[in-house]
Amino acid sequence: MVQILILIWLAGILLRIWRLARFFQLEGYDSHRFLRWVVARPQRYIMWRALVFAGVAALISLALNWVGQDTEMIYLLVWGTAAVLGVWPEPFKEVKQKFKVTQRAARLLITAFALGVIALVGAEITLNVAFGLADRTRFVVSTVIGLVVFHLAPLALPLANALNYPIEAGFRRMFRERARRRLRRAGPTVIGITGSYGKTSTKEYLAHILRGRYRVLATPKSYNTLMGVCIVINEELELDEPVDYFIVEMGAYVEGEIREICELTRPQISMVTAVGPQHLERFGSLENTAKAKYEIIEALPPDGVGVFNWDDAYVRAMYERGYPEVRIAVTWQNAEHATQLRFIATDVQETLDGIEFTLVDTLLTEEKRFTSRLIGRHNVTNILMAVAVARHLGMSLNEIALRVATLEPAEHRLQRKTLPGGITVIDDAYSANPVGAKTALDVLALHRDGRRVLITPGIVELGPLQEQENARLGHYAAQVCTDIVLVGIEQTQPIQRGIHEAGFDGERLHVFNTRDEAIAWFRSALQEGDTVLFLNDLPDTYV
Repeated sequence: MVQILILIWLAGILLRIWRLARFFQLEGYDSHRFLRWVVARPQRYIMWRALVFAGVAALISLALNWVGQDTEMIYLLVWGTAAVLGVWPEPFKEVKQKFKVTQRAARLLITAFALGVIALVGAEITLNVAFGLADRTRFVVSTVIGLVVFHLAPLALPLANALNYPIEAGFRRMFRERARRRLRRAGPTVIGITGSYGKTSTKEYLAHILRGRYRVLATPKSYNTLMGVCIVINEELELDEPVDYFIVEMGAYVEGEIREICELTRPQISMVTAVGPQHLERFGSLENTAKAKYEIIEALPPDGVGVFNWDDAYVRAMYERGYPEVRIAVTWQNAEHATQLRFIATDVQETLDGIEFTLVDTLLTEEKRFTSRLIGRHNVTNILMAVAVARHLGMSLNEIALRVATLEPAEHRLQRKTLPGGITVIDDAYSANPVGAKTALDVLALHRDGRRVLITPGIVELGPLQEQENARLGHYAAQVCTDIVLVGIEQTQPIQRGIHEAGFDGERLHVFNTRDEAIAWFRSALQEGDTVLFLNDLPDTYV
């Protein structure tokens, strides 16, 4: 009968490994990041419910022994019930990204499951053989072993990852080399783009503009890792339908990641949009972030082209380093003080209908009035970056202006729509950074009819700046919004502090534990003419 108890604990251990595998995948199969996430909160590694039920079972067993009712069947009922209740999983509050059972994930799970079985069954057999335990004693010992292995289950994934490393390295090498050969055979001009923010929107805008004349392939969504780029090349780069330009978005969490993507793709044109505190807790400092982003410029050949956002101080410093020889900088915030730059936007106007500005090409002494349905003044930078590349590649300002007029926002990046009930929704839920958050609130401020509502969980991954920036977000939101809805009682404390310091009406501040609760409030409280801004959407690892 003890075997039934062991099976219950084994089922609980394997289920816990399965549920944790989703977070391991969300952390990019990075063992250090996953373990840091696990130890960040005690409830992720201390299974209080399992400990409590095991303790209750121990007390009941002592009482049964004292009254002489300690039969093996009753022991199984007591200890088995405690095990079932202890390992029964709590439901997730919200699941935004489901676990994808890829081939790598399947190999990881098989190895982790094997480690869990070996740890539990191996300990059981070893102790039983060594001490010859009586059946009733084995219920207690099996529960202790089960508790220990159940608590150590998170370690199974990093250990499995380490054991599988030679296999995974071989697959990655093979996958990467196949992508390298395919890209060389196709032979498109590669345009690389990176930045703490703005890179995805700029990539989409550039692809749209260039498609007015050329055949273009761009990495979709946020496929901006080395393996993500390999997937695009191997699955989407057609050899029988040549591509003129391949636009590659390049992201990074640590130094060296962009360099690896550049070694694969060999960009001839590189763009840097911004350096900001995104992922600061991983980079450690803005200087490290800038160093990582500059790898895309260092990878250019001497006859390559670098395109820089002059309005960002860190990117401006990259421009001033003097490599490559052909460098193009754009500006609109410093137009009066940077007349020597190639592309300058002046007379920037922002309305509910979009943005417009006058673009000046100082090299060819041409200018053109640009209009776009895009909202948010930050998009002037993104458009300028895209225009600079398109102009360099031979498109006229008239051609480019026509394409800019039909630009659409990237998914979940200041997308605006009106619901059937007359409520306007501004969807900026993809991610948030301090600059983008202020810009989004400025867009919300343009809506003067009805209530202006902000729904946000705040900004994450800002390292030591997180509390400060979220407090600033709360302070600024209090000046713009009529109502503020915060998602997450704990992580929004700094925003709440900024809101209160700004003297915001406490009755118009609503704090909910989950996004679903916030949506329920939104559906019941808002009416025709109101506008709501969804700012950021926390990844599952922060929920």
